[in-house]
Amino acid sequence: MIGVDVVSIERIKKMHDKFGQKAYKKFLNDEEILLIKKSETAAGFWAAKEAASKALGTGIGKMCSFHDINISKTNKNAPIISFSKKVHEHFKIKNAHVSIAHDAGFAIAIVHLEKY
Repeated sequence: MIGVDVVSIERIKKMHDKFGQKAYKKFLNDEEILLIKKSETAAGFWAAKEAASKALGTGIGKMCSFHDINISKTNKNAPIISFSKKVHEHFKIKNAHVSIAHDAGFAIAIVHLEKY
């Protein structure tokens, strides 16, 4: 399954400017927030979580919330995506891959899921 999402970096920046860390807490966990140094990164994480939910075929909602999807990074700064135990087991996720990019005011993410 594949999911893709694109988001305006300015949209995420305005949300953070208006609500501060509360804005990030709506879609990021504490460890993810520590990785955010620029609006581009936050927008990329938003896009990755939206793309993951689309790959699952649900979108963000009751079956899979923003907090059921986790983004971390390797030692070389490459993104890693993982899921809560509930989502991992329900959707039978074997492997998950994510790619995030940003340019010209937009962040885009693609998520590929392999299921059992």
